[in-house]
Amino acid sequence: MSSDKKSVLILGGGLAGLTAAKRLTDRGLQVRVVEKRDIYGGKVSSWKDAEGDWIESGTHCFFGAYGVLYDLMKEIGTYHSVRWKEHQLAYTLSGGERFTFSTWDMPSPLHLIPAIIRNGYFTFGEMAAFSKSLIPLALQKNLYPPTQDHLTFAEWAEEKKFGKRLMDKMFRPMALALKFIPPEEISAKIILDVTETFYRIPDSSCMGFLKGAPDEYLHQPLIRASASRGAQFRNVTAVDELLFDGREIKGVQLRNGEILTADYYLSALPIHNLVNALPVSLKTKDLFFAGLDNLEGVPVISVQIWYDREIASDDNVLFSPDGVIPVYANLARTTPEYRTLRGEPFEGKTRFEFCVAPARDLMGLTKEEIVRQVDLSVRNCYPVSSQGASILKSSVVKIPRSVYAPLPNMERFRPTQATPVRNLFLAGGFTQQLYYDSMGGAVMSANLASEGILRAEGLLEG
Repeated sequence: MSSDKKSVLILGGGLAGLTAAKRLTDRGLQVRVVEKRDIYGGKVSSWKDAEGDWIESGTHCFFGAYGVLYDLMKEIGTYHSVRWKEHQLAYTLSGGERFTFSTWDMPSPLHLIPAIIRNGYFTFGEMAAFSKSLIPLALQKNLYPPTQDHLTFAEWAEEKKFGKRLMDKMFRPMALALKFIPPEEISAKIILDVTETFYRIPDSSCMGFLKGAPDEYLHQPLIRASASRGAQFRNVTAVDELLFDGREIKGVQLRNGEILTADYYLSALPIHNLVNALPVSLKTKDLFFAGLDNLEGVPVISVQIWYDREIASDDNVLFSPDGVIPVYANLARTTPEYRTLRGEPFEGKTRFEFCVAPARDLMGLTKEEIVRQVDLSVRNCYPVSSQGASILKSSVVKIPRSVYAPLPNMERFRPTQATPVRNLFLAGGFTQQLYYDSMGGAVMSANLASEGILRAEGLLEG
């Protein structure tokens, strides 16, 4: 990079990297983004298969809490593409049972009254015991969850004695939907943080879906916005190692042997790729970097199945504690531009997209076996409407390492966006910010990393 403008090399073209590119080009810096894959978007990526159908890396729900994401979408003119759904959480169970947590349009905590007294599944006693367990959260608010990071959520629930049915039927799919690991593994802090946000901010648990593909309504608009201000994007370009001279980063060596240089370096790589790219000299220099070895990605599987009839008419996200489909949606209902099959209209039928988790023991299975297990879960939840239904098409996407695993006592290893190295900054859901590893977390981490660079350049006060 050669210019009077200060230059930034961004490693990784996921949502965090693309957000950082826009933030920095908007302030006049010269930006180059390198991405290992041939598509952009990272954990939120989408692409068309050989038959013209959109495939996604996962079921991407847009929580109302992600204000920073919607600010970004308004800037690039795509906020209109979010289709907000009825404010409720619906759970489907084996045998065709289901229950729903609805809300009222009232101030907190009154908005949660219907969820407590009219969910149609849990007894008032069970919900009263659960409500009692949340008294410390209600009193201490966001100060309470960090004090519980030493426990798994299952251990915390056992201490509070709010009941096995609530754990198995409500919180198990919630934990798997959020971070793809069960309550016996996930830190209590994570679930309590989310619960506190839902409790305190009525609209935070409202969910929406894009009307079409993330590539069309997030990634390509972000790339166009940054490219119009001079940013350069280079895909199919894998990072090998950051070059550290003992004081600062002097360059990045690519796997093809090429070396790229800049004034600043912003890593928006997944945690496992970042750890692999850090030189030993940097890890041994500072515990800040050595601690990153403790953060590991969680495997997850995303499955789509097209059925020849409508099995579920819900225009919303769905949760299930039974089988291997903790969170899913009928995209033929939620996502207007996905009402297609092989380029032809696909109306009045079902196009399910599932998050399959926990996926650790399923990663080695064939596509056919995974689809069989998912299909069995569907038929168990919809024993009547699925009768005679045939699968027209299916897709399986395996991601060996997705979001970082928020196990107990891992919070202390999550890094800030600014690092001890003057010209190196980090972005990604594993870094410290409000939303953990999510779309909101990707955007917020990119905002904070970009602000760090602008501050270092004297372009931002504070």
